[in-house]
Amino acid sequence: MPRPHLALLAALVASALVLALSGFMNAALLTIAALVGINVILAVSLNLVNGHTGQFSLGHAGFMAIGAWISAVMPMPVADGGEWLFQSGRLFAALAAGGLAAAASGLLIGLPCLNLRGDHFALVTLGFAEIIRQILQAIGPDSGSVAITGLPAGIQLFWVLVIAAFTVFTVSCLVRSTYGRGFLATRDDETAAEMIGLDTRRYKLIAFTVGAFFAGIAGGLLMQTGLASGPGDFAFTRSIEIVAMVILGGAGSTLGVILAAIVLTLAPELIPALGDHRMILYALVLVVLMRVRPEGFFQFRPGPAHR
Repeated sequence: MPRPHLALLAALVASALVLALSGFMNAALLTIAALVGINVILAVSLNLVNGHTGQFSLGHAGFMAIGAWISAVMPMPVADGGEWLFQSGRLFAALAAGGLAAAASGLLIGLPCLNLRGDHFALVTLGFAEIIRQILQAIGPDSGSVAITGLPAGIQLFWVLVIAAFTVFTVSCLVRSTYGRGFLATRDDETAAEMIGLDTRRYKLIAFTVGAFFAGIAGGLLMQTGLASGPGDFAFTRSIEIVAMVILGGAGSTLGVILAAIVLTLAPELIPALGDHRMILYALVLVVLMRVRPEGFFQFRPGPAHR
C-alpha cells in the first residue's frame, strides 16, 4: 500500500480513537485539539502553493473568510432533534459550499494575477484578502451567522481530524502525481519549465485553487466550531500565522509543516504569557530561521522536500 494511503488509514484510526476518548477530555482540550487540526489543514494547503509551486501567497485569510461566511449564512434545513448524522450532513454541506466558493474566488484572482511573481504576487493576494474581509464585514455577516448546532464537541473534533487527514492525503497524492512533477518544475525553475513546454501558469492556477478550497473549508470549520465569529477574525495576521508555519516546517515538506502547525498552535497554550503576543513569537521564529536555518526547522532533508 502506498505511503499516503497508509498514513491516511493510520490518521483515520487515530481520529476514531480520539472520538472514543473524547468523553474523558475537557472542553478546553477539545478546543485546542480542534484548532490544531484546522491549522494543519491551513498549513498543508498553503504549503502546496508556497512550498511546492514556489508562489508566495498572503491571501489565505481571505479564502478562510469566504468559507466561514458562506458556511454560516447559507440556508440549511433544521432538524427537530439533534441526531448527529443529520447534523454532520448539514456541517459537510456548509463546509463544501464554503470551500467551493473559496476555490471559485481563487480561480478568479489567479487567472489575471498568476503571471506576477514574488513580491508582486504576494501584494496582490494580500490586497485581495483585505478587500474580501472589508466587504464581508460591510455586508454585516456577523448578525446573520448561524453555526451548525447539535453536534457534541467530541464529534466536531472527530470530523476536524478526519478532514485534516483527507487534506494531507489529497495534497500528498497530488504532489506525487504528474501534476506534482509540474508543480516542482515550476518552483525550481519556471523559465526552464516553460522552455521544455510545461504550461506553468496552469500548474500554478491548479495549486492556487486547490489551496483556496481547503482554506475555505478551514475557515468554515473555525466558524462552525465556534473558534471564529465572523470575517473580522480573518485579518492579515491570520495569513502571517500560516506563513510562519510553512517557513518553520520547511517549504515543500508536508511532514514539516504539520509538525510546525502543531508546535505553533500549542505554544501559546503551553506558555500562557504569550497570549495575544503570539505574533512576537511568529516574528522571532521568522527572523531566527531566515538567519540560521532558512530551509526550515523541521526540514529533515537538505534542500526543498519533494513530498
